Amino acid sequence: MAEAFFPELFKSFFIAFGVLLGGSLLGGLAAFAMGQPFFFEMSRLSRFLRIWAIIAAIGGTFDTVYSFEKGFLNGETKEVFKQFLLILSALGGANTGAMIITWLTQEHLSP
Repeated sequence: MAEAFFPELFKSFFIAFGVLLGGSLLGGLAAFAMGQPFFFEMSRLSRFLRIWAIIAAIGGTFDTVYSFEKGFLNGETKEVFKQFLLILSALGGANTGAMIITWLTQEHLSP
C-alpha cells in the first residue's frame, strides 16, 4: 500500500535534514577526537554531505529515474510533478540543515 503524498513530502524533508545535521555533527566529533578543529570540519562536511542527504531522502536515484520515465513515456505528468516536489523537498531539508550548520559554526565570518 502506497503512502499518502504529503507525509512522504515531509518525510523527505526531514530525512535530508537529519542526514546532514547528524553526519556533520558526528563527523565533527570524530575530527575533534583526532585533534582537528571541530567547527571547521562540521562546516566542511555539511558542504560535502548535501548531495548524499538528498539521495538518502528520495530513497535512491533509480526509483526516481523510473518514475520520471514512467511519467514521460506513459503521459503521467502527475507522477513527474510528484517526484519533482519530493526532490525539491529533499533539497529544502538539506539546505535548511546546511544553513543551521553555517549559523552554528559561523564559518562564513572567517577571514
